[in-house]
Amino acid sequence: MPLDPDLAGLLDRANAVAAAPVRTTDPEVLREAERRLSAGAAPAEPVDVGSVQNGAVPGPAGDVPVRIYWPADEGPVPTVVYFHGGGWITGDLDSHDHVTRRLCRDTGAVVVAVHYRRAPEHPFPAPYEDCLAVARHVTDHIKEYGARRDRVAVAGDSAGGNLAAVIAQTFRDEGRPLAAQLLAYPATDFDGEYPSRTENGSGYLLTSANIADIQHLYAGDDPAVRGSARVSPLRARDLAGLAPAIIATAEYDPLRDEGLAYARALRDAGVEVFVRTYAGLIHGFLNLFPVSAAADAAVGELLARFKGRLDGVAPPNA
Repeated sequence: MPLDPDLAGLLDRANAVAAAPVRTTDPEVLREAERRLSAGAAPAEPVDVGSVQNGAVPGPAGDVPVRIYWPADEGPVPTVVYFHGGGWITGDLDSHDHVTRRLCRDTGAVVVAVHYRRAPEHPFPAPYEDCLAVARHVTDHIKEYGARRDRVAVAGDSAGGNLAAVIAQTFRDEGRPLAAQLLAYPATDFDGEYPSRTENGSGYLLTSANIADIQHLYAGDDPAVRGSARVSPLRARDLAGLAPAIIATAEYDPLRDEGLAYARALRDAGVEVFVRTYAGLIHGFLNLFPVSAAADAAVGELLARFKGRLDGVAPPNA
């Protein structure tokens, strides 16, 4: 399918930003560029939710900033811990505010958005450790959030999808139940070879060169680290018993095929999976629903599926 025409103008600006070499560019410059792109795609008015509260959760290296979104429903509701994307380098609570607001509104869940430490100043395992600390805190203090201990989930996009997948594996290993995991175009395998890395390696916001730089800054070059399940969740020895997964990939995304590979591996392990590759869309489309009708429809379907899993009523089908 052709590239979504709604994204053409935005993609021209985004590609100019993506041309900067990630490995050698000041990360604050990258972060500011990402903020501008995100602001340009944000809705004119914030997505309406019940209330929003900034806070912090104790982490391994100090407090971890969080933003809590409360739905209009005041009764016990599900709780979602959300990890933003940005290649473990950029992205923050503001860049994904319209994403997490919509997640709260459309699912009726309390959403706890996490601003973890970022590379290159804080490479692996710092982002993972911060996200794990917040996810554990939320489950251990669930009465302060959605108050439904059996309806806790994790979610994230891109690098955040990687972190959500890894946290889901850690929670299974710790015997902490999750109702679902939402993984939007997740990075799942640092050293695998996938056709989409070449087919979509340039011209679609995230490039193959970006990916190589980002992976180096986050996890270095040691194959033992890069291939560990905490960095490459697809390489986990055992995927059985994980939470039901909703996985989204985009047609014009270099990470498309590793996301699909993770969906297949989960299914092979007996995990319930809904997976969809969204035609005409690019990496980052969760943030683009205000400017693209196709992205808006994709986000609507994903969140409806996710809400079904949170409510315990959605059948897992492809």
